[in-house]
Parts: sequence; C-alpha cells; structure tokens
Amino acid sequence: MTSTTTARRTPPSTSRRPGKSVSLAARRRRTAVVAWLFAAPFVLSFGVFGLVPLLSSFGMAFTDLRVNDIRTPFAVDFVGLGNFAEVLSDTTFLRALRNTLGFVVVGVPLSLFSALVLAVMLNALGRRAATFFRVGYYTPVVTTIVAVAVVWRIMYQPNGLINSLLADIGIDGPNWLGDTRTALPALTLMAVWRSIGSSMVIFLAGLQAIPSDVKEAAMMDGASTVQRFFRITIPMMMPTILLNAILTTTGFMQFFDEPFVMTNGGPLQSTTSIALYVFNQFQWGNYSVGAAGAYVLFAIISIFAIIQFRFFRQRT
Repeated sequence: MTSTTTARRTPPSTSRRPGKSVSLAARRRRTAVVAWLFAAPFVLSFGVFGLVPLLSSFGMAFTDLRVNDIRTPFAVDFVGLGNFAEVLSDTTFLRALRNTLGFVVVGVPLSLFSALVLAVMLNALGRRAATFFRVGYYTPVVTTIVAVAVVWRIMYQPNGLINSLLADIGIDGPNWLGDTRTALPALTLMAVWRSIGSSMVIFLAGLQAIPSDVKEAAMMDGASTVQRFFRITIPMMMPTILLNAILTTTGFMQFFDEPFVMTNGGPLQSTTSIALYVFNQFQWGNYSVGAAGAYVLFAIISIFAIIQFRFFRQRT
C-alpha cells in the first residue's frame, strides 16, 4: 500500500522540476537586470567623469599635447617618457617636491598626534560635552577654504592677532606669509588646524570600539592608566591609526587649497606644492607636462601608502 502511494506521488514532482528551474533562472535574470538598472547611474557617471578622464590624462602624459592642439587632440606626437623627464628635471617641480615633503613630514605627525590627544580627552568626557566639542573641532573640516583663508590671513598680517600677542610678551613677529622662512610653516599650521577634526572623529570611533571588559581586566590586574594606554589602547587602535595615517598623508600630499588661496605659491615659490605646480601647467596650456606631473604625484602617494602599510602591519 505504501509503495503504491509513493509511486503515485513521484511522477508529479519530477514533472515540475524543469518548470521550477526555468522559473528560478528567469527570476535570477530579472534580479540581475534590476540590479544593473540600479547600478547604471553610478557606472555611467563613473565611466564618463572618472574612467574616461583618468585614461585620457594617462595617455596625455605620453604625448606633446599643448593648448594649440586642443582642436586636433589625435594629431599629437608620442614622446614616450619625455614629459616625465622634463618634470623631474624642472627646478620648479623639484622645489615643489621639497616643499610638499616638508609639509607632509611636519604636518602629518603633528595632525595625527593632536587628533589622537583630543580623541582620548573627548572619550573621557560625558556624552553631551563630547558632542559639543566634537562638533566644534569638526567645523573647520566642513567650512569653505575661502572663509578660513580670510580669517587666517588677517591673523597672519604683520599687525594681525598673532603678532599682537607676540608683541605683548616682547617678541617682534615676522611677516608670516611674506617671508620665505615662515610662509610654509604658517600654511602647515593652518592645514593641521583644518584636518584635526576628521582625524579626531575616526580616532574617537576607534577608541569607542575597544571592548570595555579588556580595560576592566587590565585594571583588575593592576595596570596603570599609562600602561593601559600604551599596551592595550594603542595596539588595538593600530588599524584605525593606519587608516588615519593613509588618509591624512594622501590629503597632505595633495596640498593645494592653502597655497592657492593664501600665497599662490609665493613668496619666491616657497609654498609651491606639487598639486599647485600641476595646476599651473594646465593653466598655462602644458597639458601633457601637467598630466605627467600628476602621475608623478600619484606614484609618490603610492610609495608613501606602501611604506605605511608595511610599517603598521608589523605592529598590528
């Protein structure tokens, strides 16, 4: 009796399998089509405004395209690595490279250290106080550079706020933006002030992600505050520190807004950065040289990122 019932039930199930598989395949195709329709705006915008300019600039770096060739861009000559050799032998670029490296070497550690100290202090405060100061320190990040530059230019004037404070303690302040010795440090201080907010928010998120039971266990074992910070907090913050280091270094390597708005690279090219050098080449119609300079900057940023990955990965 049981075998008869099983024999009667089996044929209908096998007869439904092809239809069921076809329905499943059609459903998958429909899902894929819908997914591509949703992704199409991003893919198209990335292709038009991201991939095409990227490939065009890369190809441009190996040609002699100038402003006079803009109407016949496909009639230019292939020059190989000639533009890169021209960039690397240009004294203005070498000066910009030295300024940018000095800006990064001083500005990045100062920005990361200040942001970490502020994040630790905010993490120890109450929720309302931490929110108030977090908004305050993050405000320069979202403030337009023009407004910030106006304020800092007033402060850096020979009779501005900074020199007035120095005069109160008997120090004759310099012409901050007009002196080749102080112009770059002045812009570095301004850039550090602007970048602290974003780094501090990332550090604060990393601090709050550390499990409290780990710290409580260390306290029960008699670890002091300093020991807990250097032996628990810092090691567990290494991925966050790596992320912040790469983001901050990349941003500082693309040093452009501050010299463009505040000094236009002067005085005597003492604040000219690589990004400003590339911008000037495009502005003067040397498109191929500007593209080559941009890819030299890209190579330098990649080298810095690789060094930071290896440095922090050994300590994670």
